[in-house]
Amino acid sequence: MVPGNRQLTIIAQDPSVKDANGKILRANVRIPYEALGPGPRGYRVHVVDYDSSQRVLYHPWQIDDGTDLFAQSPDDKLCSDPAFHAQNVYAIVMRLLARFEAALGRRVSWGFGGHQIQAVPHAFADANAYYSDDAHGLFFGYFPGVDGKPVYTCLSHDVVAHEATHALLDGLRNTYTVPSHPDQAGFHEGFADIVALLSVFGLPDVVRALLHNTRAGGECVYVKDLEVDKLRSTALLGLAEQFGREASRYRDDCLRRAVQRPPRKRALQDASFEESHRRGEILSAAVLNSFIHVWAARLSTWLPKTENKVRVERVVEDGADAAEHLLTMCIRALDYCPVVDITFADFLSALLTADLELLPDDGRYKYRQVLREQFEAWSISPASGTQEKAEAGVVPEWGAWEHPTSASLLNYQCVHRQSLEQSLDEVFRFLWENRRALGVYEDAYTWVISVRPCVRLGPDGFVLRETISEYRQSLDLEARQLPSLCKDMKKPDRMPNDAQIRLHGGGVLVFDEFGHLKYHVRSRIDNPSRQNGRLDYLWRNGIRDRLGRYGFSDGSPQGQRFALMHARRDGTVEEMGDWDE
Repeated sequence: MVPGNRQLTIIAQDPSVKDANGKILRANVRIPYEALGPGPRGYRVHVVDYDSSQRVLYHPWQIDDGTDLFAQSPDDKLCSDPAFHAQNVYAIVMRLLARFEAALGRRVSWGFGGHQIQAVPHAFADANAYYSDDAHGLFFGYFPGVDGKPVYTCLSHDVVAHEATHALLDGLRNTYTVPSHPDQAGFHEGFADIVALLSVFGLPDVVRALLHNTRAGGECVYVKDLEVDKLRSTALLGLAEQFGREASRYRDDCLRRAVQRPPRKRALQDASFEESHRRGEILSAAVLNSFIHVWAARLSTWLPKTENKVRVERVVEDGADAAEHLLTMCIRALDYCPVVDITFADFLSALLTADLELLPDDGRYKYRQVLREQFEAWSISPASGTQEKAEAGVVPEWGAWEHPTSASLLNYQCVHRQSLEQSLDEVFRFLWENRRALGVYEDAYTWVISVRPCVRLGPDGFVLRETISEYRQSLDLEARQLPSLCKDMKKPDRMPNDAQIRLHGGGVLVFDEFGHLKYHVRSRIDNPSRQNGRLDYLWRNGIRDRLGRYGFSDGSPQGQRFALMHARRDGTVEEMGDWDE
């Protein structure tokens, strides 16, 4: 009989994080079982350990089906053995992939069209790590530490999870890797940090060891250390401890602790926050502070008033439950995000909507209320504008189209429900027949890019069946023609009248189990506020495609864009005026 899961040893954070005995903190994780080839090589992840700097191809590691050969290995072996490095990367990426698929209720594809992503543990000698869509891979660098010993980014759970999240997000929304509103590049970085940090709480041994205070004695923690400010400063919320500390010699502020950033009301309008990593810290600060407040709220329901310390087990359990719920919200929210040009306000609305679908009542710990409050601290409101509309999932650019005022306008007689769950052409038929009722701009080139049936299970056992479909639109024109599209659309100051522009838009259609439309998450191609802001950003930064067009974004391969973005953070790479397709 084939087992359902395989258990493998990983380094739980990075080699600098030790347990109470001074040993590297490790974890035993469960991942879906599969018949692996050397590498390891599975049906979704293929570890290819080629060092391009040294021109060395390491012998592919064959994971044993019977026992985990690294379960009892000494720390030195974990740090130095390329075979363990290969296992560490494979296990973390597969665990994260399984987490996304469980939250979304379906298989998740990579963004490059292939089935297997290549993970390269020792890709190059540099203090960097990145995802490349055109190379179909995750690439992890290494560099000498302060003590002369090599620092391997592939041994940092947070770095591996961060880069794997880039790849998974690219598979779900491949337009998010291209230039747009500053929020879009920031979203990729901030979302990857959120997933990397919250996923740590799925490793109870890690949380237990990091919360454990030897001064408290035994398996205890001081009650005073469980207040919001103390939880905020815990080692759990630093991204890539060793990598950040060591790489600070090469890069500025690599050790990001966004959760400790004090909120700034006008940060989104500050030009210094346009850099993608710094922009992303706004998003991660809002979400991670929400997690801290929910965790503290859960603890407050049982912490004793008269004792100064408690056993750590219950604290770990509450943290894991809060992180699990919030991480699930964040992943599921992707299905309710715009196809193009996402903003942080869009993501907040998607978070509220995704949770509302499974939990009409905000529950005892008020996750949605806390999220609104933490985003508001940065002057980010739901795209819906009001709390009532946010709870209903209604936003100006979206439409909860099953409301009585509009549901009757939709024509379902033209389509077959079963085909609607499988066929791109069937979804396009529905979209075209209802283009006026749905507010789809008719004169743009329009195509359906995905149909994804999914089954989701809520915390109360409630099963939600939906079909998620996405469509795209594009329109080429000259700058002088913008007012003819919409009277409020205008070209940026000093842009030539004959400048070539490509506008784009699209939407997400969310159908219920009966084939009826529930939500239309729409980015209108003729929306002046969205297009004017985007064109102004592209013109101001001189961002064009290789044909000289402004506003181009079709999700085509972007090469080593993430490598350049990560390197650009420290100013070692000059800013690029043109972005290649």
